[in-house]
Amino acid sequence: MLEQSIILCKSTLEKLRNRFKENTFNNAQEEIEFYKQVKPKVVSYLIFYAKRLHIESKRVVEGRKEQIKYFKKAISELQVYFNNNLDFYHYYKSKATHLDEQYFLRENKTIRINVEEYYFFTEDKFSTSHDGSLAIVMAYIKLIEYLKNEINKLNNTSKNMGSITPFQKKSQLNWSGSKTDLIELIYALHATRSINNGIIDIKELATNFEQIFNIKLGNFYNTFIEIKARKTNTTKFLDQLKENLTERIIKSDE
Repeated sequence: MLEQSIILCKSTLEKLRNRFKENTFNNAQEEIEFYKQVKPKVVSYLIFYAKRLHIESKRVVEGRKEQIKYFKKAISELQVYFNNNLDFYHYYKSKATHLDEQYFLRENKTIRINVEEYYFFTEDKFSTSHDGSLAIVMAYIKLIEYLKNEINKLNNTSKNMGSITPFQKKSQLNWSGSKTDLIELIYALHATRSINNGIIDIKELATNFEQIFNIKLGNFYNTFIEIKARKTNTTKFLDQLKENLTERIIKSDE
């Protein structure tokens, strides 16, 4: 089944390549749409099925705990790519467009980020600087979701691994700081892999914090970009936490 899916994806990609050779784009927007929406979607499924086949081929057949450990390790390995390409991941997740001409026009191939071993879609005349990277991001998101579901089956738990059990009544906790402060804290917890050993998507983590503290964080990807853009004191809230905790510790010893 997986082999057939890989063959189908390769065939579809080849048809796109041949069609591309026969046609030119009428304008830059058409080219951007092709390299941001069309080609990456096909390639992402090719990567998804190829990676899934590789993972399944090495899967241990006995021992629930061993299989869970194996899948968690696979998720951790996939998440390394997101950590190494965090800016582009946020660009994609926030549905930003301001760098589209730089990322998805062939004439602007001055920036490239790691496309790992997927050389089969990087040929010069059929790629931009980031369409391959976008395909990897899309594929790895699907892979992580698939692996989480496999872990859930083994654990016989709810569909969303690691999510907080919904409250039977509304939480009485309310976040009284700023949204930016909470987002800074969430990203810090995610970066330190303090929750679920890091095997949790930043969106899932943020959603749970929204539920716990009765708050809507809005577009937290953009807020994180704003935090990164601070000229001084990038970790303002975390620094304040450290200062206040240190003061509390000193006072408790008096």
